[in-house]
Amino acid sequence: MGISFNHTIVASHDKRESAEFLTDLFGLPEPVPFGRFLVVALDHGASLDYADVPADEEIRPQHYAFLVSDEEFDAIYGRIASRGVAHWADPGATRPGEINHHDGGSGVYFRDPTGHFMEILTRPYGSGG
Repeated sequence: MGISFNHTIVASHDKRESAEFLTDLFGLPEPVPFGRFLVVALDHGASLDYADVPADEEIRPQHYAFLVSDEEFDAIYGRIASRGVAHWADPGATRPGEINHHDGGSGVYFRDPTGHFMEILTRPYGSGG
């Protein structure tokens, strides 16, 4: 059996707001409660399990990158743009409002309501193009 990714916990000060932000942008089903988590299901059995952290606790932003098809990218990017979500072509946020085209694909970075760095890309970096 190969090793595959199953789930990770995503810290948030408002798990519903953050989980629904992602499902709305990505066109995914509503998050599902599981214990103290709100679970966002992804392909291949993977999930993001959103958990609330007390408001007085600092959350260090993490990076979550999602490989999507060209069609999915266009749909997600359309929602990002139409909702006025700030986005960049680079992780340093020096190219606002742009899309990168590394390896012949498309990629964009944006932040979720908690401040986590989200990324959608159509080709894995270093895959050529």
